Amino acid sequence: MSTTPFIAARVEEVLDRRAEALFRALRWREKVISYTGYGSSSVARVLGRVVLVPRRATTQIGKATEVFVKRRGWRNFFTAACVRVRATITLGAVTVQVTTDRGGYIDHRLRGHGLAPGWHMATIKTAGSKPVEAPVQIVADDAAFGIVSDIDDTILTTWLPRPMIAAWNSFVRDESNRQAIPGMARLYHELLDAFPGSPLVFVSTGAWNTHGFLNRFLVRHGYPNGPMLLTDWGPTNTGWFRSGMQHKRASLLQLTVDFPHISWLLVGDDGQHDRVIYAEFARTHPDHVRAVAIRQLSPTEQVLAHGTLSELEEESTDVPEGTPLVEAPDGRGLAAQLRDVLGVSR
Repeated sequence: MSTTPFIAARVEEVLDRRAEALFRALRWREKVISYTGYGSSSVARVLGRVVLVPRRATTQIGKATEVFVKRRGWRNFFTAACVRVRATITLGAVTVQVTTDRGGYIDHRLRGHGLAPGWHMATIKTAGSKPVEAPVQIVADDAAFGIVSDIDDTILTTWLPRPMIAAWNSFVRDESNRQAIPGMARLYHELLDAFPGSPLVFVSTGAWNTHGFLNRFLVRHGYPNGPMLLTDWGPTNTGWFRSGMQHKRASLLQLTVDFPHISWLLVGDDGQHDRVIYAEFARTHPDHVRAVAIRQLSPTEQVLAHGTLSELEEESTDVPEGTPLVEAPDGRGLAAQLRDVLGVSR
């Protein structure tokens, strides 16, 4: 089998390199964008991206950073990636040299960091950028519970994937105009209080370009902090477009490798494919699923989500016998049922 990337991926890299060369000629500078990572006592996953920003930012770094990170809508999707550049990551006792991928992304695992469970800061820098801190949650080896949460229509309303509404929400509106699902933030806080030190991992088919917006949304609406596993829109090494379902499946499988002793509460919605993915995962990895919680969309949200009030005809959504399944239209309803399922006192 050929190991040569798909033609669209090669074309994308050529275009990104030319754009990078142009902006470097305009004396744009390198900037590191940090994402939230996670890890165990043995290995930690550090995430970030290196891009180019106008050099004027060097004279007003605080103000420029705020503009860059908090810019709204369509601007988040137009970035000049630094392709295959060297970066240095430091976490605890470990410092390593890494290379960004063709999209400028960093996704690296560090071993031997020597850090205790809790929140820590990694440092990422390049030869042409200032050091940037990247939060990393180190989870205790004896942790047995965790939460995996979808984002769209589970903790916030976006009405994806209807093209016009999705475009409006993604490219025009900012986080102050998005609606939080009632009770979801409180639910997550309640569960993390009941299981101290447990990880909360947000898994979404959304683009990494929206990470800043999503992080601000979580803070604005009082959600606990947690790593976000997003995706990079565009061609892959094997095809023209990335599969959102495959991204979620791969993320769940990776979590079973990174945290083999954790049994997850899987939280999603019934608007798209969460039930299919979670039911499939519960069948193949029953020891890693504590329960499945599904937020039920309203009739209006169902129509906006996939154009019909009828359920989508797809793979089985039946969760296997023995795996608790709870359903409710908001976090309050899910919490009431999960307390009994998980043995959590109010």
